[in-house]
Amino acid sequence: MTHTAGSAIDKGQETPVMLDIAGVGKRFGGLQALSDVSLRVHQGQVYGLIGPNGAGKTTCFNVITGLYQPDAGTFRLAGKPYSPSAPHKVAQAGIARTFQNIRLFGEMSALENVMVGRHVRTRQGVLGAILRHKAAREEEAGIRRRAMELLDYVGIARLDNRTARFLSYGDQRRLEIARALATDPQLLALDEPAAGMNATEKLALRELLLKIKADGKTILLIEHDVKLVMGLCDRITVLDYGKPIAEGTPAEVQQNPAVIEAYLGGGDA
Repeated sequence: MTHTAGSAIDKGQETPVMLDIAGVGKRFGGLQALSDVSLRVHQGQVYGLIGPNGAGKTTCFNVITGLYQPDAGTFRLAGKPYSPSAPHKVAQAGIARTFQNIRLFGEMSALENVMVGRHVRTRQGVLGAILRHKAAREEEAGIRRRAMELLDYVGIARLDNRTARFLSYGDQRRLEIARALATDPQLLALDEPAAGMNATEKLALRELLLKIKADGKTILLIEHDVKLVMGLCDRITVLDYGKPIAEGTPAEVQQNPAVIEAYLGGGDA
């Protein structure tokens, strides 16, 4: 079955807000990396964050996901305040992310990598893992089943026992997404998921992301591939020098003179 992006969500204002950040600022010494950044991502949207190199996209992601501490701003997820004080707390709150540079456990199997992600939602803890009592064994079996389901979902179930570092680049990207999904996120944050992919791999990635969206997940992504972003996202915010310069549907953003000047360029626009 082929998934299509369709038009931007016309009734976006009627759907619940999944991620709402307002007035976010971040300074590194004398450099103001982010200034008054606000995003409102509605449930079920694919939301793009784009801009030229050095615009602050990754810094924004790192603040949202707890890698950097913000100097200013408010953060709400699914209507509830959350504090991006540490990555594990953000994961527990319901945000999972991938990275531009793939961060898998290279010597573990594909299945083991996804199982590690799933352990965020375990209940038995370290003691259960040591004692291996019945509840712990049942939970571990459930983790394994769910991990296999997710490998199948992203299309690499046949590679469950393959060592992660021996997977192809595209399959490593799929594995990283499966591991993120294993945390049962409300919001999936993808940092340049198409980086390094060839045209065929990008097409397959687009189909996977549309499948994830169709199944009710909300996606926030950074991506340099403008064609992919414009064909995939419902709404887009454009950053330049750490500040938002445009927000809207892909068509609106493409026609924005400030965006054309700062990022897309006359030819691409």
